[in-house]
Amino acid sequence: MGQGMVAADVALLERAALNAVPAPRVAWDGAFVLRAFLGGTGRANAACSLDPSPDGELPGRIARIEAHYARLGLPCRFRSTPLDPPGLTGLLEERGYREAEGAVVMQGVVPPLTDPSARWGEEPDAEWLSVLSTAEYQGPARRAEKEKAVPLLARPATWLVLREDGVAAACGHAVADGGLCGVFDLAVRPEFRRRGLGGRLLGALAGWGASQGAGLCWLQVAPGNAGARRIYVAAGFLEAYRYRYFVKG
Repeated sequence: MGQGMVAADVALLERAALNAVPAPRVAWDGAFVLRAFLGGTGRANAACSLDPSPDGELPGRIARIEAHYARLGLPCRFRSTPLDPPGLTGLLEERGYREAEGAVVMQGVVPPLTDPSARWGEEPDAEWLSVLSTAEYQGPARRAEKEKAVPLLARPATWLVLREDGVAAACGHAVADGGLCGVFDLAVRPEFRRRGLGGRLLGALAGWGASQGAGLCWLQVAPGNAGARRIYVAAGFLEAYRYRYFVKG
C-alpha cells in the first residue's frame, strides 16, 4: 500500500461488503453466511465463509446450503475468498460446480475533491440508473435489487451523478462504514469517457466518505476490466484480494 497507509484486512472488508450490499434473507451455517435477494447481484445471492479455519463438517454443510437455496427457488452459488475453509473449492468441483468470474477487491486513500457538477441523492433514481445502464448490464432483477436495497441499508449511503454539458454523464454510489468507504457502480456514459470523469467520481465520493469519518476507500472490479483498473491504480488503489464464484451446472 502507499506510504503511511494502513491496509484493511480481508475479514474487515468482507464485513463491510455485507453491510454495503444488503440482502433481505440471511442465514448462517457454521462460518458461512447465506444471503438471498432476487437472484440478481452475486454478493446478495451467494454463500461465503468468514472464517478460514478447518471445517470438519464441510461436506454436510455444503449439502445443507444447497438445500437452503433450493427451498428459496434460487441457484446455489458460493463466493470463494481467502476466508474459505481448506478444501472448499475441491469439494465444490467434485459436486459439479464450475468457476465463474468474481472480482478484484482494491483499497486506497483517495484525495477528496469538491465537484461543482455533483448532484447527490438518497436513492438510485431514474437519472442515476440511466447512466449506470450504459456501462453495466441491468436486468430486471439487478435493477430491482438496487432499488429495494435502499431501506435495507443500515449504514450511511449516497448516490452521485456528475453532469457535463448539461447532461448526466457519470454516476457512482458509496457506503460509509466506520473508517471505510465502499465505492460502487462507477459508470461514465461512452460519449463522455476519456475526460477524467472517473477520477472526479472517485474524488467526490472519497470526499463524501471523509465527511462520514471514512479515510480508506475500497471497491471491486472485474479482473478483465483493465481500463477501470488503470484508473483506480492512478487514483491510489492497490489490490487487496480476489474472490471467485462457483455455480453448479
